[in-house]
Amino acid sequence: MEVRRAAERYRGGEPEAGIDTWHAFSFGPHYDPGNLRFGAVIACNEEHLAPGAGFDEHPHSHTEIVTWVIEGELTHRDSTGHETTVRPGDVQHLSAAAGVRHVERNAGAVPLTFLQMWLAPVEPGGEPSYAIVPGIADATPYALPAAGAMLHVRRLAPGERTAVPDGAFVYVHVVRGEVRLAGEELGAGDAARITQAQDVEAVGLSSAELLMWEMTA
Repeated sequence: MEVRRAAERYRGGEPEAGIDTWHAFSFGPHYDPGNLRFGAVIACNEEHLAPGAGFDEHPHSHTEIVTWVIEGELTHRDSTGHETTVRPGDVQHLSAAAGVRHVERNAGAVPLTFLQMWLAPVEPGGEPSYAIVPGIADATPYALPAAGAMLHVRRLAPGERTAVPDGAFVYVHVVRGEVRLAGEELGAGDAARITQAQDVEAVGLSSAELLMWEMTA
């Protein structure tokens, strides 16, 4: 298990435009050949958007994009005709496939924080698609077969325990709170990259929220 701390992430975005981004993987002008991906995960970006700020229309291709809102509300519009508001607890999945364009903005009056994770598809190409699961429950994992992955959401009370999925690759991101994972204490923004995960357990040291990617390859 390799632990990556929140303070180790690369800062990007455009702070003068109200966009502050923290990258967990090699991204854009910050090239790190030793941190290109883990399993299917190729990006895990924590985005902070001031009221009115956002990303103008831009393209993506050959990427499975999953978004998790932490605070505030995200307005999304894409070239497949979907226009939605994503709220905390919703899972948004945009499959860019052979090509899609989208806009992401904070149309609200309060700051917006969201986590956006990019996964590499098993096969490139195809038709773009969009899905949103409102208020996903802890016991309902979100399957992402295009990337050979499964997203598990866990919300822990202090002292509560949960099993980490067994898998060839498991990526655990602490959204909020503090947990103990295989003897390591992790706080908000910290992540663990586990290979050949088996019988690993997470314990809440406070009220906590975890996102865990279980990946086959």
